[in-house]
Amino acid sequence: MADQAAPAAKPLAERTYEFRPPPTIRLISSDLDGTMLYEHRTITPRVRAALDACREAGLLVVPNTGRQHLKLAALLHEAGGPVGLAVTNNGAVGVDLSSGDMLFEELIDPDAQLNLGERLSAELPEVRFWALRSGARVSVLQHGYRDLMTELEIVHGGPIGDSGPLPEVLGEPSIKLIVRHPQLPPHHLLNEIQRLELTGFHATTSGAPFVEVQGAGVTKATGIGRLTALLGVEPAEVLAIGDELNDVEMIRWAGYGVAMGNALPQVKAAADAVTAANSADGLALVLEALLAVSEVTAS
Repeated sequence: MADQAAPAAKPLAERTYEFRPPPTIRLISSDLDGTMLYEHRTITPRVRAALDACREAGLLVVPNTGRQHLKLAALLHEAGGPVGLAVTNNGAVGVDLSSGDMLFEELIDPDAQLNLGERLSAELPEVRFWALRSGARVSVLQHGYRDLMTELEIVHGGPIGDSGPLPEVLGEPSIKLIVRHPQLPPHHLLNEIQRLELTGFHATTSGAPFVEVQGAGVTKATGIGRLTALLGVEPAEVLAIGDELNDVEMIRWAGYGVAMGNALPQVKAAADAVTAANSADGLALVLEALLAVSEVTAS
């Protein structure tokens, strides 16, 4: 298991097979944006080929993402990615994308939401909240949040619900809260949230222009942990790979954790190995190496 105190892993030479995952891996928990997905929500041909080869070899690839699940099946189908079991909303939801069935759901307590909203708004009056509820099929935006969104976010980020005052937005349990400020970048806004030293939720970033909040203790690690328990897969049999702050817990939890070459320093420090960047088919290199190890073991 990855150790935060371990020295930074040696980067993988681009487009080589120096990376050697354990032969015991049965499941790959893969981040999407910046890891599996390339520019314009696409998957490169080499990554698609590696994903197909994993499926043929009986290795399960589970998308593990901060994205909502309602549009995820269509996105992955169009890109040529795996449309099956997935963990979404930073660990709050387990879902079978092929059927739409939700396997589990973790909610944020309304009291914790309201406390965060009131305290943070007192410190930063321009901050705005967006709550996703009821399996992410319902959402409510605080007045003024929509003005901070780009057209691309409105098209792909739905469902975009009605706008309301802060107590209405935060008054019911949510799968996820999205917190945004017109000037502060997400990592700075996250620091402001952490400085309040509040409890009852977990806040992180995913590379998007906002902070994402889940229930207390809910991370990509807890989400994939619940899913693998249902499948009878042990943590030691999981390879996790990602690039952003919301991937750190997942990478530490897994039997083997890998950071993308484009990952944040905190992610690389948490990982057992570092692959090439997303722009250099880093995920494909890992999957190809895993398949090579599996073939040797099988023979």
